[in-house]
Amino acid sequence: MARGAAKPKKEVSMEEALWKSADKLRGSVEPAEYKHVVLSLFFLKFASDKFEAQRKLIAEKYGEKFLDNVAFYTKDNVFFLPEISRWSYIMENAKQDDIALKIDTALYTIEKANPSLKGALPDNYYSRLHIDTAKLASLLDEIDKINTGDAENDIIGRIYEYFLSKFALAEGKGKGEFYTPKCIVNLIAEMIKPYDGILYDPCCGSGGMFVQSMKFVEAHHGNKKKVSIYGQEYTNTTYKLCKMNLAIRGISANLGEMAANTFTNDQHKDLKADYIMANPPFNQKEWRAADELVDDPRWDGYEVPPTSNANYGWILNIVSKLSQNGVAGFLLANGALSDDGTELKIRRQLIENNLVEAIIILPRNLFYTTDISVTLWILNKNKKARVVEENGEVKRYRNREREILFMDLRQMGSPYEKKYIELTDEDRAKVTGVYHAWQQEDYEETYQNVPEFCYSASFEEVAEKGFSLVPSRYIEFVNRDETIDFDTKMKTLQAELKELLVEEEKSKADLLAVFKELGYEIKL
Repeated sequence: MARGAAKPKKEVSMEEALWKSADKLRGSVEPAEYKHVVLSLFFLKFASDKFEAQRKLIAEKYGEKFLDNVAFYTKDNVFFLPEISRWSYIMENAKQDDIALKIDTALYTIEKANPSLKGALPDNYYSRLHIDTAKLASLLDEIDKINTGDAENDIIGRIYEYFLSKFALAEGKGKGEFYTPKCIVNLIAEMIKPYDGILYDPCCGSGGMFVQSMKFVEAHHGNKKKVSIYGQEYTNTTYKLCKMNLAIRGISANLGEMAANTFTNDQHKDLKADYIMANPPFNQKEWRAADELVDDPRWDGYEVPPTSNANYGWILNIVSKLSQNGVAGFLLANGALSDDGTELKIRRQLIENNLVEAIIILPRNLFYTTDISVTLWILNKNKKARVVEENGEVKRYRNREREILFMDLRQMGSPYEKKYIELTDEDRAKVTGVYHAWQQEDYEETYQNVPEFCYSASFEEVAEKGFSLVPSRYIEFVNRDETIDFDTKMKTLQAELKELLVEEEKSKADLLAVFKELGYEIKL
């Protein structure tokens, strides 16, 4: 008998292969640790590949006597690697019982040889994990297959994003704020356009905001060197991950001396930023003690944010860091739009100070670990009329001091992975197009209020509604019930119901017949 044709093998993506390799470590390593295990090794491979490419270039251009001259590497943003830190050395020793120690030594040596990596790489990490040598060797083999020179597909970014999303899924609720979906970061970057100046993120996580912002600048032919990056992160492992993530991409950043709490140990006290992008933890409780930070200069001119929720603490921290023309885009849970008490007093003051430029409700299911709808806030320190040059283009902004743009994006987005939503390129282009048209002179010709999508509200309207920033209180919603033809609708329902009832009768008759045949007749 002839055999059927063999089923074609399902191609496994590089990310999936890496995850499966890491998953073999289960038992000695928790899933939440996979990213640290894999990404540090990937960093080693990437740094080594760049080093070897630079080494070849130096030999061809200047001769072999310059091969160990550190300056010839650092001038091109390449880390100098001593021999014991090179990937070739690691792979030669991959099957040795002390391979974990050799990896730790390699990482330690790289950090020591490159001051910009201070505090970025794990310390004595692999030795402490006690991973089985064969399993670790298998993971090294998988990483060895990766072509780190594939700049076209941003291999580094793909691996980081995949593992961070997997991490978010593995960790469950409460941890996903760590990973901000790329489409949201892109939307913020496209709205505030961080081309030239200081960019700050007070809760920077693994550095996703910075990475996507630099990609935005590159995509629009801007100059990355004109953007200075400042950030702060509370968790030590995430702080290290961020440093590594940025270093691996050649992005220099000031993340402060250490991982620290932005409220109690501000690493950038005197900073004034031109752009701020952030995704703070949602509805953070007990973020300060009752007698703590009551005289903090960041609240000057405002009420002290309540201890029960950090949302307005984050807002005021952001406001305090804005330069005179600074603009901020950040995410908050929807509750911040209408909170009463102290939050209302702060919100009213923000509106009266002409800082709130746009409030945008985002679709549900954007995040990996929460399905709630969240809000994108745009604050602008200078809403006055002015002419500026942005990336070689002249922009004529009108005076928007007594106006706020409200947008509702809950009908937008495309599904992926069955349960998640993402904003497509077209979605974001529509949103940013409306926002930028509304900001400019001649907006009367280019902008209009659209029911269920956008509305430009005056200060008087906002004041009349008690300084609520809930978009649905301003955006017009269509009463669809009034447009329904009742008779047509009822006839359609009538026909559908008849079909269902006929089917039901047939099923009932079939069932009764079966029982009768079996000798167990059912009499109704």
